[in-house]
Amino acid sequence: MSTSAPKRKLRPARKQVAPGEIDKSEGPQPGKEYNVWYNKWAGGDKEDALANKTLSQSRCVIVRDAGYTRADATGNKYCCLFFARGCCPYGHECNFLHRLPLPSHQLPDNSRDCFGREKHADYRDDMGGVGSFNRVNRTLYIAKMGESPDKNQTKETLLRHFGEWGKIVKWNILYNRGIAFVTYESEHSASFAKEAMANQSMDMDEILNVRWATEDPNPGEKDAEDARIKELGEKAIAGMLDEDLVEAAQTLRALEDGDVEDFYPIEASVPVESPASARPAKRIRNAMAEGIFSADTMDNLRFYAEMTRKQAEEDRLKERKVPPKPAVTSLLGGYGSDEESD
Repeated sequence: MSTSAPKRKLRPARKQVAPGEIDKSEGPQPGKEYNVWYNKWAGGDKEDALANKTLSQSRCVIVRDAGYTRADATGNKYCCLFFARGCCPYGHECNFLHRLPLPSHQLPDNSRDCFGREKHADYRDDMGGVGSFNRVNRTLYIAKMGESPDKNQTKETLLRHFGEWGKIVKWNILYNRGIAFVTYESEHSASFAKEAMANQSMDMDEILNVRWATEDPNPGEKDAEDARIKELGEKAIAGMLDEDLVEAAQTLRALEDGDVEDFYPIEASVPVESPASARPAKRIRNAMAEGIFSADTMDNLRFYAEMTRKQAEEDRLKERKVPPKPAVTSLLGGYGSDEESD
């Protein structure tokens, strides 16, 4: 009798709200003029803008709302912005994804966020909005946070609410100030969490102010982030290379160097098992015979490697035999001298 757990069936995405249920009327704007580029009011008092924030009318619950949509059939890679805010009325009929972006989620355009919105070259002055395409930002700044007398309780509340949107790799809470920083595993998770928790409350009646965090000035953190980006780039490049092509390049390099012992497969390939009693030279011949090249191909590679080596030797001998050019005696002797004898 099989003891494996039954597979979960895919379910359609839930319609989070009914059409017209959400009041879309805007509150009083403290700004004096509307900035079309940043899609916000500007010129007003910042404190008034924060004080006029109202609690969001809806909230996304992943366990309840997530499911398949038309985007799973059409191949759309972008998530639904209104699903993240908990107010999408279309459900499974939506043309965007209704699920969390995975860390390995690949977008067709890196200049857009996980919702398909275009990023800008610089961040907004208040570090809100979509973000910048010049820096990979995985950290959120959280203000107006209600705190419990117990610090462990405050930490548990923060990780429980923000951990719903992705894996958190680092956090920092500034106690007695209502401020916290949360770093996710991927920028897509941070972007989703920023929209999902904007103007939300946790276990108290606070209204959270969620923004992008500025760059960490700590030199150690900068070096660690650079190393992480470099490692991700190396893995992406290695994943795009063909194993047979890499092995062929290694074999040709070994033939040119004359190193017979350098015939080895790359790490991702399966090593060929040989008897323990076999001689080293015999094991090398067996590995060469059982590789991706035939005997004729190996002979041709050796021939071209030998020709390349002979050509290099001839070029070096020609360079040695070329006589040095005689120095041309200048007709204007002592041009730069101040002596009368010259």
